[in-house]
Amino acid sequence: MHLGEFAFKPALVPSLVTVLILPVLLALGFWQLDRARQKEALLTRFSARAELAYVPVAAVDLADSESLYRKVEVVGRYDSGHQILLDNQLREGQPGYHVFTPLRVQGVPQAILVNRGWVPLGASRQQLPDIAVTDTVVSLKGWVAQPANPGLRLSAPESAGPWPRVVQYVDYVQLAVALGYALAPAVVLLAPEEAGGYWRDWRPHFAGVGPERHQGYAVQWFALAVTLLVIYIVVNTRRGRPENA
Repeated sequence: MHLGEFAFKPALVPSLVTVLILPVLLALGFWQLDRARQKEALLTRFSARAELAYVPVAAVDLADSESLYRKVEVVGRYDSGHQILLDNQLREGQPGYHVFTPLRVQGVPQAILVNRGWVPLGASRQQLPDIAVTDTVVSLKGWVAQPANPGLRLSAPESAGPWPRVVQYVDYVQLAVALGYALAPAVVLLAPEEAGGYWRDWRPHFAGVGPERHQGYAVQWFALAVTLLVIYIVVNTRRGRPENA
């Protein structure tokens, strides 16, 4: 293909490299845009659910993903002797735990884990924080949620040991076995105004990778795709001799 005194003559190897890599770069860019849309939808849902009234937890299907961030009221008794510390939870760069306390809900066969908030790590991992809680009947409010879990589970959940028990992720089935009673497939984030909790800011944080970060990544992938195309064209374009030479 000629354009003035320049001729575009693609070679085999650069063409193959471009054909293989360009779709990958574009796919990664669109995947990041899709991730951004998903997280924007989650933020929108969180904001919309925050405007709703509290309902009894028995009125919510905890196994339904559509119940995420529903505001609920729960009455029950904390199992103060069997608490869980979810490890590797950061707040402003400081390591700590999320404190999960099983609540034996009145009139319901399943208990539910209540996330009572974030506590700092302390002097060492051998010295666990004091997370004592009342074992009398309590009435509390919160939001239905799922616990923060790692993207890759490198080991089995801790199934034995003293209480409070430090875990790397929350596995409802394994914890139910350790506790000796059934657990609901969701947790309740204790509302910030409720007593008996620690530091709480329940806005979705997405481990620091929010919608705007995904959009930035998408721009980078698309920029790499454009760069690849420019390099391909430049490498395969040569100045030709005039036809009347």
